[in-house]
Amino acid sequence: MTFSIVARSADGLLHGVAVASKFLAAGALVPAAEAQVGAVATQAHVNLAYRSQGLALLRTGVAAADVVAGLVAADPGRDDRQLGVVAATGDGATWTGPRCHPWAGGQAGDGWAVQGNILAGPQVVDAVRDAWLGGGELPFPQRLLAALHAGDRAGGDRRGRQSAGLLVVERHGGYAGTGDTLVDLRVDDHPDPVTELGRLLATHTLLFGKPDPAALLDLTGPLADEVAALLGTAGHPVGTAGLDDALGSWAGVENLEERLVPGRIDPIVLDHLRRTAPTARAGD
Repeated sequence: MTFSIVARSADGLLHGVAVASKFLAAGALVPAAEAQVGAVATQAHVNLAYRSQGLALLRTGVAAADVVAGLVAADPGRDDRQLGVVAATGDGATWTGPRCHPWAGGQAGDGWAVQGNILAGPQVVDAVRDAWLGGGELPFPQRLLAALHAGDRAGGDRRGRQSAGLLVVERHGGYAGTGDTLVDLRVDDHPDPVTELGRLLATHTLLFGKPDPAALLDLTGPLADEVAALLGTAGHPVGTAGLDDALGSWAGVENLEERLVPGRIDPIVLDHLRRTAPTARAGD
Protein backbone atom coordinates (compact mmCIF):
# COMPACT_ATOMS: atom_id res chain seq x y z
CA MET A 1 0.00 0.00 0.00
CA THR A 2 3.03 2.18 -0.43
CA PHE A 3 5.87 3.20 -2.74
CA SER A 4 9.28 4.35 -1.56
CA ILE A 5 12.87 4.99 -2.52
CA VAL A 6 15.92 4.44 -0.32
CA ALA A 7 19.10 6.05 -1.63
CA ARG A 8 22.65 7.23 -1.00
CA SER A 9 24.28 10.40 -2.33
CA ALA A 10 27.02 10.08 -4.93
CA ASP A 11 29.69 10.97 -2.36
CA GLY A 12 28.27 8.52 0.17
CA LEU A 13 27.76 11.19 2.84
CA LEU A 14 23.96 11.30 2.80
CA HIS A 15 21.37 8.54 3.07
CA GLY A 16 17.63 8.91 2.86
CA VAL A 17 14.15 7.51 2.36
CA ALA A 18 11.13 9.06 0.66
CA VAL A 19 7.73 7.38 0.91
CA ALA A 20 4.11 7.95 -0.09
CA SER A 21 1.03 5.88 0.67
CA LYS A 22 -2.75 5.64 1.07
CA PHE A 23 -2.07 4.94 4.73
CA LEU A 24 -2.12 7.19 7.78
CA ALA A 25 1.34 8.53 8.72
CA ALA A 26 3.41 6.16 6.59
CA GLY A 27 6.42 8.35 7.32
CA ALA A 28 6.22 7.29 10.96
CA LEU A 29 6.59 3.59 10.11
CA VAL A 30 8.45 3.03 6.85
CA PRO A 31 11.84 4.84 6.99
CA ALA A 32 14.99 4.42 9.02
CA ALA A 33 18.48 5.74 8.29
CA GLU A 34 21.83 6.26 9.98
CA ALA A 35 24.54 8.64 8.80
CA GLN A 36 27.33 6.97 6.81
CA VAL A 37 25.72 3.58 7.53
CA GLY A 38 22.64 3.18 5.32
CA ALA A 39 18.88 3.40 4.99
CA VAL A 40 15.95 0.99 5.27
CA ALA A 41 12.31 1.09 4.16
CA THR A 42 9.85 -1.49 5.54
CA GLN A 43 6.36 -1.59 4.05
CA ALA A 44 3.36 -3.70 2.95
CA HIS A 45 2.79 -5.53 6.25
CA VAL A 46 5.40 -3.42 8.03
CA ASN A 47 7.88 -5.16 10.31
CA LEU A 48 9.22 -2.38 12.52
CA ALA A 49 12.04 -4.63 13.73
CA TYR A 50 13.52 -4.48 10.22
CA ARG A 51 14.53 -0.88 10.89
CA SER A 52 16.76 -1.43 13.92
CA GLN A 53 17.93 -4.88 12.83
CA GLY A 54 18.73 -3.69 9.32
CA LEU A 55 20.74 -0.71 10.54
CA ALA A 56 22.59 -2.93 13.03
CA LEU A 57 23.65 -5.23 10.20
CA LEU A 58 24.64 -2.31 7.98
CA ARG A 59 26.70 -0.88 10.84
CA THR A 60 28.89 -3.99 10.76
CA GLY A 61 29.53 -3.65 7.02
CA VAL A 62 27.03 -6.22 5.72
CA ALA A 63 26.08 -5.55 2.08
CA ALA A 64 22.52 -4.42 1.31
CA ALA A 65 21.60 -7.66 -0.47
CA ASP A 66 22.80 -9.70 2.48
CA VAL A 67 20.88 -7.50 4.91
CA VAL A 68 17.69 -8.12 2.93
CA ALA A 69 18.39 -11.84 2.73
CA GLY A 70 19.06 -12.08 6.45
CA LEU A 71 16.02 -10.12 7.53
CA VAL A 72 13.51 -11.97 5.38
CA ALA A 73 15.01 -15.40 6.09
CA ALA A 74 14.45 -14.90 9.82
CA ASP A 75 10.90 -13.56 9.41
CA PRO A 76 7.96 -16.01 9.18
CA GLY A 77 5.84 -13.14 7.83
CA ARG A 78 8.20 -12.39 4.94
CA ASP A 79 5.70 -13.34 2.24
CA ASP A 80 3.59 -10.30 3.17
CA ARG A 81 6.52 -7.88 3.53
CA GLN A 82 8.29 -5.43 1.31
CA LEU A 83 11.75 -4.08 2.05
CA GLY A 84 14.37 -1.77 0.54
CA VAL A 85 17.93 -1.32 1.79
CA VAL A 86 20.93 0.83 0.83
CA ALA A 87 24.34 0.49 2.50
CA ALA A 88 27.32 2.84 2.74
CA THR A 89 28.63 1.46 -0.57
CA GLY A 90 27.46 -0.77 -3.38
CA ASP A 91 24.10 -1.62 -4.91
CA GLY A 92 20.82 -1.28 -3.09
CA ALA A 93 18.57 -4.30 -2.60
CA THR A 94 14.82 -4.85 -2.45
CA TRP A 95 12.40 -7.64 -1.50
CA THR A 96 8.74 -8.12 -2.39
CA GLY A 97 6.97 -11.02 -0.73
CA PRO A 98 4.79 -13.18 -3.01
CA ARG A 99 1.64 -12.36 -1.03
CA CYS A 100 1.97 -8.56 -1.36
CA HIS A 101 -1.09 -7.08 -3.05
CA PRO A 102 -0.59 -6.32 -6.76
CA TRP A 103 0.85 -4.51 -8.46
CA ALA A 104 3.90 -5.07 -6.30
CA GLY A 105 7.61 -5.13 -7.08
CA GLY A 106 10.89 -3.28 -6.93
CA GLN A 107 14.16 -2.45 -8.61
CA ALA A 108 17.62 -1.58 -7.33
CA GLY A 109 20.95 -0.24 -8.56
CA ASP A 110 24.09 1.50 -7.38
CA GLY A 111 23.11 3.39 -4.23
CA TRP A 112 19.32 3.10 -4.59
CA ALA A 113 16.31 0.81 -4.31
CA VAL A 114 12.69 1.48 -5.27
CA GLN A 115 9.73 -0.64 -4.21
CA GLY A 116 5.95 -0.46 -4.03
CA ASN A 117 2.77 -2.45 -3.54
CA ILE A 118 -0.90 -1.90 -4.37
CA LEU A 119 0.38 0.36 -7.15
CA ALA A 120 -1.29 1.53 -10.34
CA GLY A 121 1.27 -0.59 -12.20
CA PRO A 122 4.98 -1.19 -12.79
CA GLN A 123 5.24 2.25 -14.38
CA VAL A 124 5.24 3.75 -10.88
CA VAL A 125 8.51 2.07 -9.93
CA ASP A 126 9.92 2.89 -13.38
CA ALA A 127 9.04 6.56 -12.95
CA VAL A 128 10.63 6.78 -9.49
CA ARG A 129 13.77 5.08 -10.80
CA ASP A 130 14.05 7.30 -13.86
CA ALA A 131 13.53 10.50 -11.88
CA TRP A 132 16.17 9.45 -9.36
CA LEU A 133 18.71 8.55 -12.02
CA GLY A 134 17.99 11.74 -13.98
CA GLY A 135 18.08 14.07 -10.98
CA GLY A 136 21.77 14.13 -10.20
CA GLU A 137 21.97 17.93 -10.42
CA LEU A 138 19.49 18.39 -7.57
CA PRO A 139 20.38 18.61 -3.88
CA PHE A 140 19.91 15.21 -2.28
CA PRO A 141 16.62 15.87 -0.40
CA GLN A 142 15.09 17.55 -3.46
CA ARG A 143 16.24 14.65 -5.62
CA LEU A 144 14.40 12.17 -3.39
CA LEU A 145 11.31 14.37 -3.45
CA ALA A 146 11.44 14.63 -7.27
CA ALA A 147 11.54 10.84 -7.50
CA LEU A 148 8.51 10.60 -5.21
CA HIS A 149 6.65 13.18 -7.31
CA ALA A 150 7.37 11.13 -10.44
CA GLY A 151 5.87 8.02 -8.89
CA ASP A 152 2.84 9.98 -7.76
CA ARG A 153 2.31 11.35 -11.27
CA ALA A 154 2.61 7.82 -12.69
CA GLY A 155 -0.34 6.65 -10.61
CA GLY A 156 1.19 5.89 -7.23
CA ASP A 157 -0.86 3.89 -4.77
CA ARG A 158 -3.89 2.73 -6.76
CA ARG A 159 -6.18 3.34 -3.77
CA GLY A 160 -5.36 7.05 -3.62
CA ARG A 161 -3.24 9.42 -1.55
CA GLN A 162 -2.98 10.10 2.15
CA SER A 163 0.54 10.49 3.56
CA ALA A 164 4.17 11.05 2.64
CA GLY A 165 7.50 11.34 4.41
CA LEU A 166 11.12 12.30 3.83
CA LEU A 167 14.06 11.32 6.03
CA VAL A 168 17.66 12.35 5.23
CA VAL A 169 20.71 11.87 7.45
CA GLU A 170 24.23 13.28 7.26
CA ARG A 171 26.97 13.20 9.89
CA HIS A 172 26.61 16.46 11.89
CA GLY A 173 24.07 17.62 9.32
CA GLY A 174 21.32 18.30 11.87
CA TYR A 175 20.41 21.53 13.60
CA ALA A 176 23.54 23.51 14.55
CA GLY A 177 25.63 20.42 13.84
CA THR A 178 24.36 18.78 17.03
CA GLY A 179 22.83 15.72 15.34
CA ASP A 180 22.75 13.73 12.12
CA THR A 181 19.12 14.25 11.02
CA LEU A 182 19.30 16.70 8.14
CA VAL A 183 15.62 16.43 7.11
CA ASP A 184 12.76 14.64 8.87
CA LEU A 185 9.41 15.78 7.44
CA ARG A 186 6.04 14.07 7.41
CA VAL A 187 2.60 14.71 5.98
CA ASP A 188 0.39 12.32 7.90
CA ASP A 189 -3.08 12.90 6.42
CA HIS A 190 -3.59 15.13 3.38
CA PRO A 191 -5.39 14.94 0.00
CA ASP A 192 -2.16 15.76 -1.87
CA PRO A 193 0.61 14.68 0.51
CA VAL A 194 3.57 14.69 -1.90
CA THR A 195 2.89 18.27 -2.95
CA GLU A 196 2.49 19.26 0.69
CA LEU A 197 5.76 17.51 1.50
CA GLY A 198 7.39 19.67 -1.17
CA ARG A 199 6.04 22.80 0.51
CA LEU A 200 7.46 21.68 3.85
CA LEU A 201 10.84 20.90 2.30
CA ALA A 202 10.96 24.36 0.70
CA THR A 203 10.25 25.94 4.09
CA HIS A 204 12.83 23.71 5.76
CA THR A 205 15.42 24.70 3.15
CA LEU A 206 14.62 28.40 3.61
CA LEU A 207 15.09 28.22 7.36
CA PHE A 208 17.85 25.67 7.76
CA GLY A 209 19.66 25.48 4.43
CA LYS A 210 23.36 26.25 4.39
CA PRO A 211 24.21 29.70 2.98
CA ASP A 212 25.98 29.83 -0.37
CA PRO A 213 29.43 31.30 0.44
CA ALA A 214 29.64 32.88 -3.01
CA ALA A 215 26.38 34.75 -2.48
CA LEU A 216 27.11 36.25 0.95
CA LEU A 217 27.18 40.05 1.15
CA ASP A 218 29.56 42.07 3.31
CA LEU A 219 27.80 44.00 6.07
CA THR A 220 29.56 47.30 5.40
CA GLY A 221 28.69 50.76 4.09
CA PRO A 222 25.15 51.51 2.92
CA LEU A 223 24.06 47.85 3.28
CA ALA A 224 25.08 47.83 6.94
CA ASP A 225 23.18 51.10 7.45
CA GLU A 226 20.08 49.67 5.80
CA VAL A 227 20.21 46.45 7.85
CA ALA A 228 20.64 48.44 11.07
CA ALA A 229 17.62 50.58 10.22
CA LEU A 230 15.51 47.54 9.37
CA LEU A 231 16.50 45.82 12.60
CA GLY A 232 15.59 48.92 14.59
CA THR A 233 12.12 49.03 13.07
CA ALA A 234 11.75 45.28 13.74
CA GLY A 235 12.48 45.87 17.44
CA HIS A 236 16.12 44.76 17.49
CA PRO A 237 18.17 47.98 17.53
CA VAL A 238 21.92 47.88 17.15
CA GLY A 239 23.45 48.48 20.54
CA THR A 240 26.95 48.48 21.88
CA ALA A 241 27.32 44.76 21.03
CA GLY A 242 27.15 45.63 17.35
CA LEU A 243 25.28 44.75 14.18
CA ASP A 244 25.97 41.01 14.28
CA ASP A 245 24.43 40.77 17.75
CA ALA A 246 21.28 42.65 16.71
CA LEU A 247 20.97 40.57 13.56
CA GLY A 248 21.38 37.40 15.61
CA SER A 249 18.65 38.51 18.01
CA TRP A 250 16.23 39.15 15.15
CA ALA A 251 17.18 35.96 13.28
CA GLY A 252 16.57 33.86 16.38
CA VAL A 253 13.00 35.13 16.54
CA GLU A 254 12.50 34.48 12.82
CA ASN A 255 14.08 30.97 12.99
CA LEU A 256 16.81 31.98 10.54
CA GLU A 257 19.77 31.62 12.89
CA GLU A 258 21.24 28.73 10.89
CA ARG A 259 21.83 31.14 7.98
CA LEU A 260 23.93 33.65 9.91
CA VAL A 261 27.60 34.33 9.08
CA PRO A 262 29.50 36.91 11.17
CA GLY A 263 30.20 40.14 9.29
CA ARG A 264 28.14 39.06 6.28
CA ILE A 265 24.52 38.44 5.37
CA ASP A 266 22.83 35.74 3.33
CA PRO A 267 20.64 37.30 0.58
CA ILE A 268 17.79 35.04 1.75
CA VAL A 269 18.06 36.55 5.24
CA LEU A 270 18.28 40.06 3.79
CA ASP A 271 15.20 39.52 1.63
CA HIS A 272 13.21 38.24 4.60
CA LEU A 273 14.31 41.21 6.71
CA ARG A 274 13.30 43.63 3.98
CA ARG A 275 9.89 41.99 3.58
CA THR A 276 9.12 41.93 7.30
CA ALA A 277 10.27 45.52 7.92
CA PRO A 278 9.50 47.21 4.57
CA THR A 279 9.36 50.81 5.81
CA ALA A 280 12.74 50.88 7.53
CA ARG A 281 15.04 51.35 4.54
CA ALA A 282 18.02 53.57 5.26
CA GLY A 283 17.33 57.13 4.17
CA ASP A 284 13.52 56.81 4.37
